[in-house]
Amino acid sequence: MAKAKPFIKWVGGKGQLIEQLEALLPADFDKRENVTYIEPFVGGGAMLFYMLQAHPNIKSAVINDINSDLITCYRVVRDNPTELIASLSEIQKAYYASSSEEVPKATFMRVRDRYNTKALGDIENTTLFFFLNRTCFNGLYRVNKSNKFNVPFGKYATPTICDAATIYADSEVLQNVEILCGDFEETIKYAKGDTLFYFDPPYRPLSSTSSFNDYTKEAFNDDAQRRLKLFCDRVNEHGYQFMLSNSDCLGKDGQDRFFDDLFAEYTINRVWASRNINAVASKRGKLTEILVHNYGIGSRQEKAYLLHEQPTPKVADYECTYGTGI
Repeated sequence: MAKAKPFIKWVGGKGQLIEQLEALLPADFDKRENVTYIEPFVGGGAMLFYMLQAHPNIKSAVINDINSDLITCYRVVRDNPTELIASLSEIQKAYYASSSEEVPKATFMRVRDRYNTKALGDIENTTLFFFLNRTCFNGLYRVNKSNKFNVPFGKYATPTICDAATIYADSEVLQNVEILCGDFEETIKYAKGDTLFYFDPPYRPLSSTSSFNDYTKEAFNDDAQRRLKLFCDRVNEHGYQFMLSNSDCLGKDGQDRFFDDLFAEYTINRVWASRNINAVASKRGKLTEILVHNYGIGSRQEKAYLLHEQPTPKVADYECTYGTGI
């Protein structure tokens, strides 16, 4: 059977960072039993699918996102994989049958308009979400203040719209996962016993031109980042553990200490990541992200240093578009 993996593309996805994130898990994580794993910002789910397959001691999992259409996708993949595959196969066949360059773009615009009516059943809504994700520019998900999806056409000839093997694999992994849609603070109600939270929120932009946190109509600004930090304090006070990813503001220019000051009482590691969303090729590249946690990593830290030399706070001057997910 195929390995479960993200069923959509998602900006800022953690697929490339899994090895580094694994190395920075709690030192005794694999020795624990009956672990509860919670992702309040699930996005594309790369870390989710990895953790549930790599760590069988996770007996309870909870995911959440404020994006209701994204959460509908997760529920449909879990509960109605066969119906979704049939619907995706149909729209993919029709798209591939397009005979001229203008027809795919016209199809894309028609589908985008229908998706933006927000009056669809779950199967159709998820089908159109997948279609737009695979055919829009760079797989971005962006909405305007009216909550209308507004990413342009991506000009891909034969994108994979229906990946049946992945959908079935993901459906199986998601069977025992609680899927929520709402504010991230609501997830603490589901913590119990030995719980690990992984936070992958909309990233703080590194410059005025690199902002990308418009995957819902409500902006995730600095006040929201501070509210998230206070929530991390609550998680810590309850005796639960957390790790949190975000952009490395200090690494960008050596002066912006927003996160280093905000999370001063916790441990901050830096990991390397590549970002390729910027439309200007010269502004794509490798840069650091922060990984904040409230626990010791012991021997795992040695592994982290062996895998990737710890970057210094001052890194190359790259601009980048951030988001959450695969």
